[in-house]
Amino acid sequence: MSYIPATDSTIGKLLSVVPKPGEVTWIGIRPARRVPVSPVPEVEAIAGRGLAGDHYKGSPSSSRQVTLIQAEHLTAVASFLQLPEVPPAWVRRNIVVKGINLLALKDKQFYVGEALLEMTGLCHPCSYMEEVLGEGGYNAMRGHGGITARIIRGGIIRVSDPVRIASTEA
Repeated sequence: MSYIPATDSTIGKLLSVVPKPGEVTWIGIRPARRVPVSPVPEVEAIAGRGLAGDHYKGSPSSSRQVTLIQAEHLTAVASFLQLPEVPPAWVRRNIVVKGINLLALKDKQFYVGEALLEMTGLCHPCSYMEEVLGEGGYNAMRGHGGITARIIRGGIIRVSDPVRIASTEA
């Protein structure tokens, strides 16, 4: 069980402030295990299931219905590996966002486009990162793999949609 500080405590107040919304920069669907990720301009998020067309779509009890990663972390991983870039499809996450720290979404519900999500945990790298990114790929991704989330309320997610904490919605 995680400790959630009271919102009137100093740390609670600090944790409640996210400077500005983020933005979706890329969306990818993995139709099957170990097949190339297909970039799409938009996707339907299905409440309690996952993203339409993605192989993780399934069990309502799954904590990994959608994966998100920060564009800024792709830049960091590329730097660690001395690569000019790490294309989003290589890391096999569903949604790339920029301008928001995904860890600031812990213990909060948040909107990605029309869909309401809830962070369920960190998205740790797997051994496949070593194959895709080359030697050291697994360690380069450690701490930079993004998050997993559950879909609370479905909707369409499009490239350039905002990513915002639900409580900041007017």
